[in-house]
Amino acid sequence: MIKVNSLSRDYGNFRAVDNVSFEIKKGEVVGLLGPNGAGKTTIMKMLTGYLEPTNGKVQVDDLEISSDMRAIQSRIGYLPENCPVWPEMSVIDYLEYQANLHGVHESKIQNVVLDAIRRTALKDKATAYIQTLSRGYRQRVGVAQAILHNPDIIILDEPTNGLDPTQIHEMRQLIRRLSEHATVILSTHILQEVNALCDRVLILRGGQLVVDESLSALTEATTVTFVTDPDVDAKTTLLEHPRTVEATSVAPGHWRITVSGDVRSAVPELASAFVAARIPILSIAPQSQDLESLFESVNEHKAWEAGDAA
Repeated sequence: MIKVNSLSRDYGNFRAVDNVSFEIKKGEVVGLLGPNGAGKTTIMKMLTGYLEPTNGKVQVDDLEISSDMRAIQSRIGYLPENCPVWPEMSVIDYLEYQANLHGVHESKIQNVVLDAIRRTALKDKATAYIQTLSRGYRQRVGVAQAILHNPDIIILDEPTNGLDPTQIHEMRQLIRRLSEHATVILSTHILQEVNALCDRVLILRGGQLVVDESLSALTEATTVTFVTDPDVDAKTTLLEHPRTVEATSVAPGHWRITVSGDVRSAVPELASAFVAARIPILSIAPQSQDLESLFESVNEHKAWEAGDAA
């Protein structure tokens, strides 16, 4: 398990990460989502021990990054956004070099490298020089170096950045295979990436964690659309109902109702109230929220705050 408690990082007077806390359980695939500059890369560098926090703690199981950095790093495989690969080396030579850096015993290096090449589908490029590879294959080499020591946790920073559609598809397949045996933390600003790969999403805005929720819970319906006769006044009945949090008229006779609790039980309760009040029901249905609309609302909120501050 990964525990992050009150994590902050300052660069001079600028606070890049502001009091962020979360936990990640073993086997989860978690998306760290946010626009460029939200603090995703800074958090990943602190999780891996390559950047010291200004405040806060990072723990992996019973180890703390401040005192057990080497032990934690041995459990983590890390693909930075711009993975430093040596273009003049062949793929297999580079991976053997990285295996040495990871502390793999000399007697096991060959098998470990060949296994990483197999898992990342690099067999046909094993003897090729890295400078001759496409960006997609270079990213695979970066992933291969991250899994050489068979880590329990794999941290990937923008793994599909700059890839074409075919390469993106191949990288997603690779990440799915890796997630069968490890906890995966995936940083991205691409919503489709999170939808395609993740169980849970952490959304950052301005260095702060504003959403921490499972993907299934995020996309559950929280509102009800209700259509009635436009000449009928339904507002009083809606606002007086105990399950109604907010009721908005979006057009004559068309209402959007935010409800408390499980929306599936709210729909028949609202329908019963309308029938009792003799309000005709033309349609009533739950309305789900997708990740894109949630992400937009989070960033719109930031824009409103900036406008208020100005």
